[in-house]
Amino acid sequence: MERMVIFCMLFFCSSMALTTAPHKIAKYKQILKTIKWLETTVKDKEAELLHTPDNPVDECLFTAVTCFRNGTLKLQPENDQVNPKFTQTVNILKKFTISNTGTHCESTCESYEKKTPKEFLKSFAKLITKV
Repeated sequence: MERMVIFCMLFFCSSMALTTAPHKIAKYKQILKTIKWLETTVKDKEAELLHTPDNPVDECLFTAVTCFRNGTLKLQPENDQVNPKFTQTVNILKKFTISNTGTHCESTCESYEKKTPKEFLKSFAKLITKV
């Protein structure tokens, strides 16, 4: 009987792990889709340059995502016609986060090079695929 309980617990735990992964994958795919849409509608000329984390080390992923979240708030639409959808899309990215691993990261947002909004979004997409 004891073996049966242990087996059931293992089965339950493994099935929960399998159902969690597809949800995260779908979430990341939606974030990537959102970033790709923003790349086509963001103002790139005469726009503020943004601190852009490129290839952050694993212990700095949380800091890098935080930098990207803060940077998306500074993005501006190319023209006023896409403004309502643009604002909604930026709000989706503003809510994105990853769990903090608790490791200390030496880098800060200001330590990263400043780049144009389109390069910023391309680096953000690259980070999402890494996560």
